[in-house]
Amino acid sequence: MDLTYTEEEEEFRARLRTWLGKALPELPPKPSPDDWPGRRAYDLGWQRRLYDAGYAGLHWPADAGGRGATPTQHLIFLEETERAGAPYVGANFVGLLHAGPTIAAEGTPEQRARWLPPVLRGDEVWCQGFSEPGAGSDLAALRTKAVRDGDEYVITGSKIWTSHAEVADWCELLVRTDPVSASVPKHRGISWLAMPMDAPGVTVRPLRTLAGSTEFAEMFLDEVRVPVGNRVGAENDGWRVTMVTLSFERGTAFVGEVVACRRTLAALARTAKANGRWDDPVLRRGLGRLHGEFGALWRLTQWNVSEAGRSGGVPGTGGSVFKLRYSHARQELYDLAAEVLGAAGGALSLDEEWTLDRLSSLSYTIAAGTSQIQRNIVAERILGLPKGR
Repeated sequence: MDLTYTEEEEEFRARLRTWLGKALPELPPKPSPDDWPGRRAYDLGWQRRLYDAGYAGLHWPADAGGRGATPTQHLIFLEETERAGAPYVGANFVGLLHAGPTIAAEGTPEQRARWLPPVLRGDEVWCQGFSEPGAGSDLAALRTKAVRDGDEYVITGSKIWTSHAEVADWCELLVRTDPVSASVPKHRGISWLAMPMDAPGVTVRPLRTLAGSTEFAEMFLDEVRVPVGNRVGAENDGWRVTMVTLSFERGTAFVGEVVACRRTLAALARTAKANGRWDDPVLRRGLGRLHGEFGALWRLTQWNVSEAGRSGGVPGTGGSVFKLRYSHARQELYDLAAEVLGAAGGALSLDEEWTLDRLSSLSYTIAAGTSQIQRNIVAERILGLPKGR
C-alpha cells in the first residue's frame, strides 16, 4: 500500500480545511452532556451540514448514497475533522458506522432507499440492540425471540447496553427466529431486523455509566410487531450479517479516535515540559513508547481502511488486531495522563474532558467485543490455531 499522498489528495485536503474553517465557527454552542434532545439536534445538525457540503458518507458506495471516495480520502477527512476539533458522529454513530454500512452491504435496493438517505441527511438516529443480560461476549446465546405471524415478527425479550436508545428512531436488532436445539446450533437461528423505536411494546430505561452519562439503556420488548420486510438478510442468517456489522464496529469505527489520541499525547508532552514532569526519564519513555504505539495504530488503520475499500467496503479480521491493541493503548494513555497532571489533574472535576475520557477508556477492553474475544478471533481466523474446547 502506498502511504504517500497524491497531488489530487492534497487538493482534497486543502478544500476540506477551507470548508471546516468556515463551517465550524457557525456552529451553535455544544449542549450539556445530559441534554439528550439537545445533543441529538446538535449532532444531526452537523451531519446535515456535512450532507449539504457533500461530505456525508464520504466513503460509502455511490449506489448507497455516498461519494464513493477512496480510502485515502476517507482517512484525510478523519484526520482533518479531528484536528480541526469538528464534532464527531455523536448520537448518529450507530447509523453512520454500523447499521448504515451493514444495510449498504447486505440490504435490498428497497431497504437501502428507505434507510440510508435519512442517515446521511441527519434525519434519523439508530441504536444497537445486540447484547442481553445473559448474552454479551457470547452474543450467540441471545434469547430475545421473534415468532413469525404472517407478514410480521412478534418479538419478546430484553436488551442491555443499547447505545443511544433514548433518542433513536430505529434499532438494529438481533432476535432468535429458530430455537436452539440439537439440530440448530445457537449461532444459526438468529435474524437481523430493523425495528422502529416507536413501535408499541418498546420500553427504554436509561443506564448511568461510571462517568455519569446515560448513552446506554436497557430495552424491554413486549410482543413488539416488526414487518418481515424489515429483516436484513435471510431468516436465520443474522449471525453472518452481524459479523459484517461487527467488522465495521471493530475495523473502521475508531479511526477518528486514533487521531484524537495522538493529539492528546502531544498535549501531554507539552504539559510535562511545562510542569517539570518531563525530567522523569520513566515518564518520558512512556510518552515515547505511546507515540510509537499510536503511530503504528494509525498505519494499521490505513491498512484496514484500504482493505475495506478493496473488499466492497467491509473490513476484514485486521479490525480485531486493531481493536485489541487500541483498547489497551487508550487505557495506558489516560493512565499516563494522570501521572503527567499529578495532583492537579486528580483535583479536576468530572466536567473536565480528559477526566471523562479517562473514565470512558476503562470500557474499551469490553465494548465492541472484549479483548478476550478479539484474541480468539486473531488466534483462530488469522493464525489458524485450533478452537479451544
